[in-house]
Amino acid sequence: MAASTDSNSNISASIAGILNEKHCAEHVQALKTFTAALRDKEYRDTVEEEAFSSLFKVLSRLCDELQSATGDDGDLQSSALQLQLTAECFRAQRNACVQSTRNQCLLRELGFIDVSLKLLSFLQARNSESRDGIFEPLRCGIQFLGNLAVGNQMCKDDIWRMSFPDLLLQLLRVDDEKVVNYSSMVLHTCLDETKVEELSEPQNIQLALRVMDLCRNQPDLDWTVLIATQHFLNSSTLVEKMYSGMSHHERVTLLELLFAQLREEDSEQCSIPPSVAQFLASSFQKCCGAVLTLATGSASSDEVLQEALTVISLLDVLCEMTSDHKQFMFLQEHPDLLVTTVELLEQVHAIGKASKNIFSSAQNFSSFSGDEDSSSHSPVISFKAHLIRLIGNLCHSNTNNQNKVRELEGIPLILDNCNIDSNNPFISQWAIFAIRNLLEHNTQNQELVASLERRGTADYSALKELGFLVEERDGSLLLKPVRKDS
Repeated sequence: MAASTDSNSNISASIAGILNEKHCAEHVQALKTFTAALRDKEYRDTVEEEAFSSLFKVLSRLCDELQSATGDDGDLQSSALQLQLTAECFRAQRNACVQSTRNQCLLRELGFIDVSLKLLSFLQARNSESRDGIFEPLRCGIQFLGNLAVGNQMCKDDIWRMSFPDLLLQLLRVDDEKVVNYSSMVLHTCLDETKVEELSEPQNIQLALRVMDLCRNQPDLDWTVLIATQHFLNSSTLVEKMYSGMSHHERVTLLELLFAQLREEDSEQCSIPPSVAQFLASSFQKCCGAVLTLATGSASSDEVLQEALTVISLLDVLCEMTSDHKQFMFLQEHPDLLVTTVELLEQVHAIGKASKNIFSSAQNFSSFSGDEDSSSHSPVISFKAHLIRLIGNLCHSNTNNQNKVRELEGIPLILDNCNIDSNNPFISQWAIFAIRNLLEHNTQNQELVASLERRGTADYSALKELGFLVEERDGSLLLKPVRKDS
């Protein structure tokens, strides 16, 4: 124990000695010794407060020196040693906080958060100068904040109060992947429900949009994806504000993350609020007509194309929400969502039949062989199939919607899509699924199908999979239940 105490005292003395001397390489080594010692849990748990107090004074001195050495027009070419010492101070602080609430609280009380953030703000503002020397202390300083915040609410709140939103946004814009990744980690660690709502304010929304931009352009940064899926998507206010401020490119990214989250989460415990589903349904209804521009070639600009792709992504999300998530089945009653979907299917189907275009049925399956570049695939692949899927979902065990589709003459329309179509893989299966939901416990719909004259090339025999047999008699179709023993 005596030896350990002596070592502790020696390290503390060597750090204190830095304050009374001109900076030199030996000071870097003294800090490295402290950093290495802090990797040991036993030392970390017993390190003297005096050592941290001296380290704080060293860091504060470095902050003053760096700021006075550069001025408004100066650079950091002559401050290489100070930058190296700053990085080593941050490393020591980072190591001190690992699994140590004691040290986290001690560093917070000594004022490390304020001076560290001042240094980070100064460094990021000069990240275009002496890049190699800047990035090392930037990275280490941000790692320190991350370790300081883990499991410590007071530290989280202080970091947030002193860095939100401007410094966090600036750090996420630094041209260094590690700086951005570590900054995302700090943001993720600090976030909670209240802080997410703060992001919804007009003056703060740019920070949320920057996170989403990183999700789109740097998808390998796991922390930004976690921020979006674990925090942003759980706030209907933030989702609506972000969506309104996004380009169509960015909206597609948001919708893709929503879709992935719906796939991953338990259908009984999905964290996405119902109000998000309402907002997306209304957005789909407002802009769904944009997809029709793809048939005429009027989608000449990238912006128009991206708006159409946004509609396609909205449809995918709505299909997923109404598939196996009971909390979103209220969408069956969403005003005119079913009507909009049936009418859009009717338009798409009619356009595809009128002339050869992007919505026309095809029998070209070579594009699915894996030999062709995926970029050559049509942007509306499966769009018509997913419209039918959404109709089927909205009619599941819902008599009013079953009747509404019949009144809109949607049943023959769906039956006319029971054929194989390479532009809409599995469309016949989705058509069968939709017809099943339309006929279930609905005598009027069953009678309608039984009395229909054959239209187009609809494959009514596929209904046998649903427990019904369709027979043609005197030019009409009769629907009969399939006997269990048949």
